[in-house]
Amino acid sequence: MAPKSSPLKAVSFLFLVLFFWTSAGLEEREGCYIKAIYSLGDSIADTGNLLREGVGGAFAPIAHLPYGETTFHRPTGRCSDGLLMIDYLASSLNLPFVNPYLDKEANFNHGVNFAVAGATALDHSFFKERGILMPYTNSSLNVQLDWLKTHLDSVCSSETDCTEKLNHALFLVGEIGGNDYNYAFFGGKSITEVISYVPHVVQSIINASKEVIDMGAVQLVIPGNFPIGCFPSYLTASRSSDPDAYDDRMCLKGLNAFAMLHNLKLQEAIQELRQSHPHVIIMYADYYHAFLHLLDNALDLGFAKNSLMKACCGSGSEYNFDASKMCGSPGASTCDNPAELISWDGIHLTQKAYMIMARELISGGFSYPSYGVLEKWKCYY
Repeated sequence: MAPKSSPLKAVSFLFLVLFFWTSAGLEEREGCYIKAIYSLGDSIADTGNLLREGVGGAFAPIAHLPYGETTFHRPTGRCSDGLLMIDYLASSLNLPFVNPYLDKEANFNHGVNFAVAGATALDHSFFKERGILMPYTNSSLNVQLDWLKTHLDSVCSSETDCTEKLNHALFLVGEIGGNDYNYAFFGGKSITEVISYVPHVVQSIINASKEVIDMGAVQLVIPGNFPIGCFPSYLTASRSSDPDAYDDRMCLKGLNAFAMLHNLKLQEAIQELRQSHPHVIIMYADYYHAFLHLLDNALDLGFAKNSLMKACCGSGSEYNFDASKMCGSPGASTCDNPAELISWDGIHLTQKAYMIMARELISGGFSYPSYGVLEKWKCYY
């Protein structure tokens, strides 16, 4: 349990209040600058698109409990036991949760979520040419951009109307690209080969960002990759007998160095994008260091000491992850208290971990440059 004096309780209370306020409909939003969120990405942000596409393979269990058990008490298509970072971001902006685009009965007055679990930054042809299997969805970043264009065409009565809508909208371009690397690594490709994919992935993200800017977006957040060498899925698949393969946190050095390379190249490209679009706010969300900060402070935050690298839901030995018995599959089990673990299913985080990540990204200094931005986005916590 977290210490009584922990600031986590205050933050939890704030998000709880915002959650119920959001659920109540948010009849009054005076003074809030951001009026909508548009999200492109993968399972880190998907609130139900893959579920509506028709989920299969390793993602099939997200259509069933225990996914969604903590907050919704039913599966929603979110790859967690409850809420995601995008949900906490919406709440902090006094907005409703961002509904998935493929839910045609949903209300899209305050934005649309185009993210699809399993999606890639690059198109299917890139992976086909390299003999890499893409087993879950073909709804790549380009497909999601087409959805965005179709949506805007349907809701904007004129160019002026669209400009006004997008002036007060926040665009999340990612996290995306993680699956491009996941499919390659788990398909047996070496780090050396996958490094050659990085420029392609980064360019795809930047091209998508340019497109949404051309559509009228003036406020973007572009996240980087997580330290994948700290995740149960990779710790299991790339287990090493060489102690030098691990850092002081017991994460795999090589995989984390790869994630850092991606993030460095992405930040360099974002800086160039800022220079060519000085009128646009473009923030980099540092998932890598926000996660490490969470990991380094895990005990103070109430996570279980002996389970920092274990999945709550899964099967197996040291990391409770087995790719053939994923969370929700026969033979897998779920921990008694997901709030004590960081990892939900070995690939995605628990609701509590996502809540803390969201807090760090919103107000903890892990999104930048933020000078002047939070003052403009008045409803930010």
